Amino acid sequence: MNQSLDHAPLGKSSEYPDHFDASLLFPVPRQAKRDELGITGVLPFKGIDIWNAWEVSWLNTRGKPIVAIGEFRIPADSTNIIESKSFKLYLNSLNQARFDSFESVSSRLVEDLSLCAGGRVDVRLVSVDESADFTQVVAAQGQCIDDLDIETDCYQTNPDLLAKASDEVVEEQLFSHLLKSNCPVTGQPDWGTVLIHYKGNKLDHEALLKYIISFRQHTEFHEQCVERIYTDISQLIDFEFLRVSARYVRRGGLDINPLRTSDDQNYQNTRLSRQ
Repeated sequence: MNQSLDHAPLGKSSEYPDHFDASLLFPVPRQAKRDELGITGVLPFKGIDIWNAWEVSWLNTRGKPIVAIGEFRIPADSTNIIESKSFKLYLNSLNQARFDSFESVSSRLVEDLSLCAGGRVDVRLVSVDESADFTQVVAAQGQCIDDLDIETDCYQTNPDLLAKASDEVVEEQLFSHLLKSNCPVTGQPDWGTVLIHYKGNKLDHEALLKYIISFRQHTEFHEQCVERIYTDISQLIDFEFLRVSARYVRRGGLDINPLRTSDDQNYQNTRLSRQ
């Protein structure tokens, strides 16, 4: 499972498969990037990565196509990230496969994805007509910091940009739509909204916005960016709780939404306007 990204399908020409093939899934070990952040042993956070799939289809036993929307919950303590293009190719390999029910498709997906991730992956498939909880768009909760009148020229991530406003303990929900990073293989942009909810020393909002903007030319997977933001903030402030999540714009029919948190709150899978 410890394969080099040089062998990943991401960023390469691919023929879409005409038969179901679990070997298309490509794992990316989480630990290498965590080592960069000084994360070893017990994780300093809890969390989950929610993937929403908008292009899921297979055939019923009579050859009639079925379409669905899928939600996949991958635990942050799983061994691997599932590389996104391989995930897309794998889902597309379902297109000509025959299954007798939604449940049989889900069971097969749980088995294959859990093996690749190195941890239990929860799968939920619903029909398009039953997908109201997937398709409802909500506003980000809290205070948007995007209108702050800052000047910056730093577009490579730099934790030194972060600062405390004071040692006063506050509880805040902050968010920014200006998160942008780049795919580590193709260099294509990944656009997202980052949401930060914490109770601890008050963060300097202008400094936080500069820090978020500093990801603009940074190269990392979605999950790694969120863990970096969580780690950098946690090393700056004393906190009672800290929660960092990101809602990314979909690419290839998939959107990826990581959450890292110090508490046990469930992560609600609600779409933002760009999703």
